[in-house]
Amino acid sequence: MGISIDWFAFVQVFAAALIGALLVVGFYAVGLRLLVRGGRAPIVAPVEFTDAITVISEKEARRAAKAAAKAAKKSPLADGQKRLARIGAYLSFALCGLAVLAGLSLIVLR
Repeated sequence: MGISIDWFAFVQVFAAALIGALLVVGFYAVGLRLLVRGGRAPIVAPVEFTDAITVISEKEARRAAKAAAKAAKKSPLADGQKRLARIGAYLSFALCGLAVLAGLSLIVLR
């Protein structure tokens, strides 16, 4: 009684996982970069949990918001270019979501 391993199937799964991961991370990184370039730097507000350490203080959050606003004003892009960058960012996030949904459909439908 021997165990037979289909190495070609193993390589196919490995390649699909690698390509899928690269697509999702790549689209997300491009989307985030375009979003920042478009003047919409994502700022995460501090969250306070009971009996937990606060990740960022209110002073640091205000400082980060002020720095983001200052960077948005200093942007060399015109308003139309900023709008185009935001549209590109949203499209990139949509492609990221589609890549995730395509991976899920491969899992569910096979």
